[in-house]
Amino acid sequence: MALRQLGHVAIRVGDVSKAVEFYEKLGMVNVWKDPDWAYMKAGDDGLALLGPGYRAAGPHFGFVFSTREELEEHHRRLQSQGIPVGEIHTHRDGTASFYGKDPDGNLFEFVYEPPGTFDRAKAKTTEATS
Repeated sequence: MALRQLGHVAIRVGDVSKAVEFYEKLGMVNVWKDPDWAYMKAGDDGLALLGPGYRAAGPHFGFVFSTREELEEHHRRLQSQGIPVGEIHTHRDGTASFYGKDPDGNLFEFVYEPPGTFDRAKAKTTEATS
């Protein structure tokens, strides 16, 4: 079963607000910002900025799925192949995901992004800055 898209990379930053400002200057759009993390987009590609206090995950890369069923199917598939993965979690922004590690310890995420999730977040961000 082929993966559709590498959707985001997550990196550690020392100051979330400063990092958001920097990546906006590069041309990215901030679509979600909390005190401990933010999510930027450049077209369909994402960059998660993980602040010093963010503990849910470390630096990682994420594969994106357009349906929750597809995410769940991949979760079952990886488990059946003996690949250790965590449980599926639903997040505060409406997405759902699970994490795993490759043989070298690199963290990956499989994430379901409901259609329009980031368009709605972008609209809220635009309203707040207007």
